[in-house]
Amino acid sequence: MKYIFCLSSALIIMGCSAAKADQAAERGLSLYSDLCSGCHGEGLRGGSAPSLADDNFEYGGSDSDILTNISRGIEAAGMPAFDTLNNGQKQDLLAYIRNGSELTRAAKPIDNVPLATSGIKAEDFVTGLKNPWGIAPIPGTNEWLVTEKAGRLLHIKDGEKIEISGIPPVYDERQGGLLDVAFDPDYSENGWVYLSLSDPSEDDPTAAMTMIIRGKISNNVLTAQEVLFEARAEDYIKTGFHYGSRITFDNDGHLFFSIGDRGKKDMAQDVTKPNGKIHRIKRDGSIPADNPLIGEAGAYETIYAYGNRNPQGLIIHPDTGVLWETEHGPKGGDELNIITTGKNYGWPAISYGRNYNGTVLTPFTAKDGMEQPISQWTPSIAVCGLDVYTGDLFPQWRGRLLAGALKYEQIRLIDVSGNQYGGESIILDKKGRVRDVTTGPDGAIYAALENKIMRLSPQ
Repeated sequence: MKYIFCLSSALIIMGCSAAKADQAAERGLSLYSDLCSGCHGEGLRGGSAPSLADDNFEYGGSDSDILTNISRGIEAAGMPAFDTLNNGQKQDLLAYIRNGSELTRAAKPIDNVPLATSGIKAEDFVTGLKNPWGIAPIPGTNEWLVTEKAGRLLHIKDGEKIEISGIPPVYDERQGGLLDVAFDPDYSENGWVYLSLSDPSEDDPTAAMTMIIRGKISNNVLTAQEVLFEARAEDYIKTGFHYGSRITFDNDGHLFFSIGDRGKKDMAQDVTKPNGKIHRIKRDGSIPADNPLIGEAGAYETIYAYGNRNPQGLIIHPDTGVLWETEHGPKGGDELNIITTGKNYGWPAISYGRNYNGTVLTPFTAKDGMEQPISQWTPSIAVCGLDVYTGDLFPQWRGRLLAGALKYEQIRLIDVSGNQYGGESIILDKKGRVRDVTTGPDGAIYAALENKIMRLSPQ
């Protein structure tokens, strides 16, 4: 059974009728692809024949009209009769067509992105690293903290790599390990450093879950450690991927972090599980009283939003307070989202992607009660790392998003205004898989690649 969190903050079980409707639409998608897509286009969006993704049916839009037109055809429009279909097949086709009214909200895939690397100097900043995952400048200095996936936290000072000891054990398998690093907004006063990591289970070392901790660095040792978020023991999972794990802060004392679905996609809709969610806690690990699931039996009260596949980009925009997120789709359907409290982002019930073998994952790209991305990337660019440019070296870029792309080995500069997407360009290309990206204290842009950090500045 799938759990969803409705707008009234209630935990309910989706009924059999909804499941049957989904199954009918899936069967209808197969029929539509074979019989109708050649004229009406993929996803009902139109081709030589009109779009079916709206309510403008020239020859009648009632269920009865549509079923009659399927059976008899429309001679004036050149549509053949499909009278060989049985009643069940016609109903399945109708079920898929009825989803079309929601597809009018569909986010178009991003394409024709211009290359804008001219005038940008890209140079090595730190080399000799091994799988750096998170990078963060130490406030008030020109020094950095860098996580390496295998479990090392490094202090970069004057080109020297100083290892910080005292890091908890991590599950360094596949996508797991020591992941993000962030500084408390009041670091100069309190010294707190925050880390996300894949925490191995005490009962089974092959199972793990994302954990959030904080500590203070003294004499190159992580001291005063506190666990801020730890999943229930029964919710640790053996799959080695989709940990999510980015950290960001707002101006009201909240810490947001992401956990991917861990390859258990249906759990993203189950609020009694931590995976496939965006979480919100206070900086000390306590739970805000206005989180959307407070008091819901069995739910993780840290959950702020849900239905996310693998969010590896998460940042609060300092000018607008908007919480931006990028997440990996499957084969296609990487997403740029605005995350708001209590909302369902649809995974896996809706997606712009397909299964990795090319088969249909879901016939739906939209459903009532599920949020649409602001934009989406199909084919996938493998989004990872997200920041807002706040420096002075590129003043024309202030306030724009910086998004890393693993697969395409790029940094995308994304123009946003409030909660609107305004296009993007490529400012780093083919230098290596970009795992993280951030603005440095000198106004340059820094990117973590497979074995180094690069610095981008005006040519």
